[in-house]
Amino acid sequence: MAGSPETLARALRAEGVRDARLLDAVRVTPRADFVPADAVWAAYDDVPLPIGHGQVTTQPSLSARMIEGLGLSGDEHVLEIGTGLGFQTALLARLAADVVSIEMRPGFSEQAGRNLARHGIGNVELLTGDGSRGVPGRAPYDAILVSAAYPEVPAPLAEQLRAGGRLVQPIGTGGEEEVVLFERTPAGLERRQVLTLARFVRLHGRYGYPL
Repeated sequence: MAGSPETLARALRAEGVRDARLLDAVRVTPRADFVPADAVWAAYDDVPLPIGHGQVTTQPSLSARMIEGLGLSGDEHVLEIGTGLGFQTALLARLAADVVSIEMRPGFSEQAGRNLARHGIGNVELLTGDGSRGVPGRAPYDAILVSAAYPEVPAPLAEQLRAGGRLVQPIGTGGEEEVVLFERTPAGLERRQVLTLARFVRLHGRYGYPL
């Protein structure tokens, strides 16, 4: 295995990530513990890595840009759509008060739970189910991060975001998207900024693409 968490933090800074708290979270969260054993050798490269079922991790610099867009200060109640193996979840947990993370694939969620427990990260509630529905029983959220693409923000997610809250989602059909920051205003969800361009898998579910 080449590199270290510090190597990755430096790579993210070189890519334009400036949130000092986020970079510190990367430094204390070994990505090698959140990827499959056969991908550990590349854990500290700024690249997506395969995790099975045709899925890959989000590229660290892309994940960092999305998290940075949420502007977390430490006391937020966060919803994450798409847990994967938990690396992004771990970063969110270190930056917010607590995280509710929902994943469609039970095997991923179970592995993420083990990965998070190994690092003593306990302020995360992991759920398995349809992320396009959000988790209404734990709403409202101060911030929502969606790690899958759809042409619009699903209505349940917009409704579960508190006034003044921020939401980041790849907007597109899956494969070539704008990663967009939205804010909930009295008038509804308003588009604030395109954070970057990216390629994501599609968001599936009742308020996304058919399963």
